Amino acid sequence: MDDPVATSASTPDATSGAIGPRTTVPPAVRPHVAIVMDGNGRWARARGLPRFAGHRAGALAARRVVEAAGNLGVGVLTLFAFSSDNWRRPSGEVRRVLGLIRRFLRVQSPRCAKEGVRLVVIGRRDRLPASLVRGIEAAEATTAACSDLLVRVAVDYSARDAIVAAAAQLAGGAYDRDAFGRELAAAAGGPRVPDVDLFLRPGGERRLSDFLLWESAYAELVFLDRMWPDVGPDDLAAALAEFRARDRRFGTVK
Repeated sequence: MDDPVATSASTPDATSGAIGPRTTVPPAVRPHVAIVMDGNGRWARARGLPRFAGHRAGALAARRVVEAAGNLGVGVLTLFAFSSDNWRRPSGEVRRVLGLIRRFLRVQSPRCAKEGVRLVVIGRRDRLPASLVRGIEAAEATTAACSDLLVRVAVDYSARDAIVAAAAQLAGGAYDRDAFGRELAAAAGGPRVPDVDLFLRPGGERRLSDFLLWESAYAELVFLDRMWPDVGPDDLAAALAEFRARDRRFGTVK
């Protein structure tokens, strides 16, 4: 995976701005959208910039999409910020990306609270810097009472690891899909949410990259050739329009 990163910023532009008004779409039809934020490094390389400039530009895209999501009728938005495999990247890059995530949470959580947006971070926390863990806990506490839109940020996340952890907790017992789903949500962290409806991946790649594998069993897949830093509200709106035009049968016959 080239770049499932950067949900934050080190410049005022990357963290400023209002969240945006909420639309009045009934909760039952507000989809869960999952996004692999791919292409930051390639975006920077194509412009002769350092990779970290791509992460900063990706932060702007993340902010734009979060601001637009509620107004476009999204109920849950899950963003892949840092995968468990990303630890294999150069230590300097890892350190700076995690610092961006910490800043994003610190700056955006008061705005999210004001606009009714709940922030939750899923993934492991035992390997994260203590300062980032404190930032996660503060952001979650600040927005805990919000219910207009749930934004989940996946940090040190691996779907396969979460599945293994859930299976280990249920080993030796009789359980169904619902029970396993509850255990899987607990293993990933955060509240249980509906399965993914729309799985969106920019960056030109056509793969899931260990992101929400169980939850995406019946997700509609939309792939974009443009890099994540170039993605905006219009792209999300177009993907949602395509999703809503598809005939979802879930194994049945209509």
